[in-house]
Amino acid sequence: MRRKEFSVTENQEIESFLAGMSFGFLGTVGEDGRPRVTPLNYVYEGGVFYFHGSRIGEKMEHLKSNPHVSFSVADEYAVIPSYFSDPSLACPATAYFKSVTASGRAEVVQDLEEKALAFSLLMKKLQPEGGYDPIEASNPAYTSRLRNVAVVKIAADHISAKFKFGQNLTEDKREQVLCGLESRGLARDPETAELIRSSVPAKRERKKNKETSAAEEEY
Repeated sequence: MRRKEFSVTENQEIESFLAGMSFGFLGTVGEDGRPRVTPLNYVYEGGVFYFHGSRIGEKMEHLKSNPHVSFSVADEYAVIPSYFSDPSLACPATAYFKSVTASGRAEVVQDLEEKALAFSLLMKKLQPEGGYDPIEASNPAYTSRLRNVAVVKIAADHISAKFKFGQNLTEDKREQVLCGLESRGLARDPETAELIRSSVPAKRERKKNKETSAAEEEY
């Protein structure tokens, strides 16, 4: 069951997360009904996911037989031990993370200009310092390579996001988790603590807007 308090609907937050990540998981189903999850690099631009790979193989066979796919991206910030908030029960143990899952139809890109654009976006993400010639379909050094590599795009028809940072906790429990993160001091614990704190005003604002809407309807 999806917890509503963890759901994110603001496009800017989702796009910012997807822009900051470079690795996702493609879900496909073959002609025989067998599922497959493929980890791969991606780039996201204007509602479209791009990835590349060999023109042959199981992944491409799946896409040929069934172009309907899912694509997921996730980033785990911190594992939260149960003893941060309870001295005996294991139940509070959890993890704080951001995740986005999309579904849509995969299409093999044939246009060399669009292929060049996809690779340019991917290189900008993975190698922002440059150090290579611009990727252009008209450049003979790239033309044959662009023809021989598969580029696939997924136009997402549905995207859902879940950013879990203790929005369901009471104030006391949240402070206990924050104290635990501060004392533990792992690399991402300070960042996680900031996200926990920043999620509280957003939660209260959503509650306030909901109460306002209900009052207006009643009036």
